Amino acid sequence: MILQDTHDVKTFCFQTTDNSWFRYLPGQFITIELEIEGKPVLRTYTLSSSPSRPLSISITVKATEGGFVSNWLHQNLKEGDQIKAYGPAGIFTLHDHMAEKYLFISGGAGITPTLSMTRWLFDYGLHTDVHFIHCARTPSDIIARRELESMSARLNDIKVAFACEKPDPYGAWTGYTGRVNQLMLELISPDYQEREIFCCGPAPFMQAVRDILNAAGFDMDRYHEESFDSPIKEESDRPDHDDVIIDAEAASRVSFTRSKKETPCQESDTILTAAKKTGLHIPSACQFGVCGTCKVKKVSGDIHMVHNGGITQDQIDDGYILACCSNPLGEVVIDF
Repeated sequence: MILQDTHDVKTFCFQTTDNSWFRYLPGQFITIELEIEGKPVLRTYTLSSSPSRPLSISITVKATEGGFVSNWLHQNLKEGDQIKAYGPAGIFTLHDHMAEKYLFISGGAGITPTLSMTRWLFDYGLHTDVHFIHCARTPSDIIARRELESMSARLNDIKVAFACEKPDPYGAWTGYTGRVNQLMLELISPDYQEREIFCCGPAPFMQAVRDILNAAGFDMDRYHEESFDSPIKEESDRPDHDDVIIDAEAASRVSFTRSKKETPCQESDTILTAAKKTGLHIPSACQFGVCGTCKVKKVSGDIHMVHNGGITQDQIDDGYILACCSNPLGEVVIDF
């Protein structure tokens, strides 16, 4: 069976020739073998189905520009075709981290493992407290939206929220708009500090989530992630993230060029705090990275900024920062 999920996403459902059962853990992946242009090609895909429905397995595939295998699947695989698959494999599964509360965060096609886990929890009726956050480009790009909303409506323990970068043309959107940020996380899952968190999506998306959690002092031993570009088979395969962790003991210095003032400070101070130490007043309002009032230009040095939508990527690329949520890393010079 082939299901059309969105305009560029299809779900391919498979059964064995003898109707045997599939055994795997929610969140695991398989490797499929295809013959394309006369050559064998291997690709891994996370199972979006749940092992609680063992007569079939499903992979949910997004067709992308330049996606050799994904585009081939969309254009060529037909109902009744047979393919070879290996697995299952992977350690990105809640079965290794059983908890009373979960927070699933996904971006784009990274929804597949968290969808599998949520389907499993729903089918088994374990009454596990689940907060499910999915981020997409537009409402039309949300995968399995109706099913997730239906599960949430039928089981109070599952709470679903969607965040879209922009609404559909000529369509109303009353959900969250913009990229995931700390303010959004606080509103959707106020008790996220108490939850086991699973995150899957593009690398920049997961980096943003880690930055939010690190800044909030979350226990990262309870954070688990997997990139849909490179599923992890074993614990030793996990990448070492070079995330910025603010050190309250580390010394920094901030200089303001136009005002000809400077001050020593710590990494835990913000640029706004450093300005106040010198008697400078950078206009600010929310002090949470939302309003953008405290936007200033960085001349040199490194900062770590975790904002909540008050600045655009184009402005960041041009050297601007939000003083209220930017921490200096060493010597920093600000045009103010």
